[in-house]
Amino acid sequence: MKRVAAYCRVSTDKEDQANSFESQKRYFRECIERNPDWELFDVYADEGISGTSTRGRDAFNRMIEDARAASFDFIITKEVSRFARNTVDTLQYTRELKRLGIGVLFVNDHINTLEPDAELRLTIMSSIAQEESRKTSERVKWGQRRRMEQGVVFGHSLLGYDVHNGRLRIDEDGAAVVRSVFYKFLDEGKGSSVIARELEEAGIPAPSRAARWSHTAILRILRNEKYCGDLVQKKTFTPDYLSHKKEYNRGREAFVALQDHHEPIVSREVFNAAQSELARRSRSCGQKARYSGCHAFSGKIECGLCGSRFVARVRKSRDGTKKRVWRCREAVRHGTRKPSPAGEYSGCDIHLQLKEEAILSMIQQILAYLGMDTDPAVAELISVVNASLNTAAPAPACPPAGFCPDDAGRLLHILAQKKARLLELYLEQAIEKSEYLQKAEEFEQERERLEYRLQSGHRRSRLQEDESARIPSFIQSLIAGGEQDDPFYRNLIEQIVVRDPGHIEIVLKNLAVRWSFRREDASPAGA
Repeated sequence: MKRVAAYCRVSTDKEDQANSFESQKRYFRECIERNPDWELFDVYADEGISGTSTRGRDAFNRMIEDARAASFDFIITKEVSRFARNTVDTLQYTRELKRLGIGVLFVNDHINTLEPDAELRLTIMSSIAQEESRKTSERVKWGQRRRMEQGVVFGHSLLGYDVHNGRLRIDEDGAAVVRSVFYKFLDEGKGSSVIARELEEAGIPAPSRAARWSHTAILRILRNEKYCGDLVQKKTFTPDYLSHKKEYNRGREAFVALQDHHEPIVSREVFNAAQSELARRSRSCGQKARYSGCHAFSGKIECGLCGSRFVARVRKSRDGTKKRVWRCREAVRHGTRKPSPAGEYSGCDIHLQLKEEAILSMIQQILAYLGMDTDPAVAELISVVNASLNTAAPAPACPPAGFCPDDAGRLLHILAQKKARLLELYLEQAIEKSEYLQKAEEFEQERERLEYRLQSGHRRSRLQEDESARIPSFIQSLIAGGEQDDPFYRNLIEQIVVRDPGHIEIVLKNLAVRWSFRREDASPAGA
């Protein structure tokens, strides 16, 4: 009595394939039970699995393991394409099974691997099955590309957007998080690690498929063109239809790019500004360094000798107090400038430990000079402070930059006209009820978004008015030497260049003047 196993597989989980799947299992049971010399051992079945590779086919791999353990004597399956569409896999496993004394019967192809000419016939049939898989893969990829060109979205939902029936729809809760990331990065000047830590501490859920917030997750948000309304697909592709392994598309295939494809979460100006800032920070920090943005002067202080940025260090005084100082990154890492065995130079000769209170003192001197009783100087100071306050002050959940209440009011009026026209079409029986209900729901969602933006725009206008009203008293505080918070200084300072231990230059944003200081209290490293 032969112990016989059966193997069946369908490549999709569609309803018609599911019926075929159950029919196959029932057929093999009945077939084995009808043969008096056979005894059913088990039916191994894989559902919704491709046959181009054995990877991921749990039932198939379990059957091979049982065969190696001599659990049965014979295998029957429907046809070669059900067993495997990969010629190499087919021959490899049938040869191994034959060495174990186990034959495979392909019922529809009339091939028994224990017969002398079985391998030749099997090679021909498996090659045909593999070629059919290749053609099917090409047809599927061609169809997907045509649909991508028509604007159909392939992929999963992401933070701020839900993918539904190939369309991107804004999720307002996620969109608020995305806007806050861009705001923290551009307006507050924070780095990706700092933003990730703040979101984690605030208890905001991380994006899907991520356990927690990380600097990588923040960078993905900042670089994702979907947030400004564009769509780029084919970022990954499958070069081998047999392995199904995806790879990043680095020019092997053409991208499918559509501009203004869907409603943006941030304006194109904000998105482009973020890309420019990412490039600037990358240049200033070097390829192996990460921009933190956790301090007011992060990425702002440049070494005039080697061109690298200064990094913050905390030093403990004899009395136990801790103070922040800034040092050249190259000097910190490599010490004095010297050549390597390869002839390349590393390190820096500046050897300066710049105290933060010295930087603040220089800034206060500049502000005090601008605040002297001369009309042009006061006008310059007001413009600088106004710009810094507008960017440093935390903003409420607000619409993308460039969106004003007048725009919202105009769009609400147009939307009301569209709703009225839609109702007329339905009453005239020009459209079906289902289409009317679907469009009406879309219009209602759009109305809620516009009203939310209108209210946010009014709140932002009132906030700006309040900020403008307090500028005079704020200027008096600056002239008197009052210190401000990190966001203010971050948005006030354009650049600080350390030429040598005693020569420092400072440039404020919105002013073309470069202020030069000769400092005696800029002590050398280690002092």
